[in-house]
Amino acid sequence: MAADEKTDKPSTQHMVAGGIAPYEPKPDEDYMNPDQLEHFRSLLRAWRQELAEEVDRTVGHMRQDASNFADPADRATQEEEFGLELRSRDRERKLSKKINEALRKIDTHDYGYCETCGVEIGIRRLEARPTATMCIDCKQLDEIKEKQRA
Repeated sequence: MAADEKTDKPSTQHMVAGGIAPYEPKPDEDYMNPDQLEHFRSLLRAWRQELAEEVDRTVGHMRQDASNFADPADRATQEEEFGLELRSRDRERKLSKKINEALRKIDTHDYGYCETCGVEIGIRRLEARPTATMCIDCKQLDEIKEKQRA
C-alpha cells in the first residue's frame, strides 16, 4: 500500500529512520549535492538517536528486572534474556560506529562513493543501507570472496 487512503500519508513501509521519507532525486541534479547530503545526515542522526534510546531502554529494563531468583531455572532464563539483549546492544554499538563514520564521510564529502572502486553507490542503495561503503557490484564480489575463504 503506497498511501493510507484516509490520510494520503506515505505508509510506514516507505519511511526510513526517524520517520524521514526517502529522498526523491530531481531530474538532472548532481549526485551527493547539498540537499542529498543533508537528507542522509538527518537520516543517520535519527538512526543514531533511535539506537541511543534503545540502549537507554535496555539499561533501564536490566536495572528494573535484575532479580536474584531462588529458582535456578528462572535465574538461567533471566541471564539468557540479558545475554541476548547485550549481544543486540553490541551489534548496535558496532552499527553506531558505522553511522559515525558515515557522518564523518558526509562532512568530508566522501559519502556515497564506493571505497573500493570510487563509483557512486546510489541513492536507493543508500536509502536501504545508509552506512553502505561499497557499490552493489563490489559488495557482491566481496561476499563471493568471503564465501570462498570460509
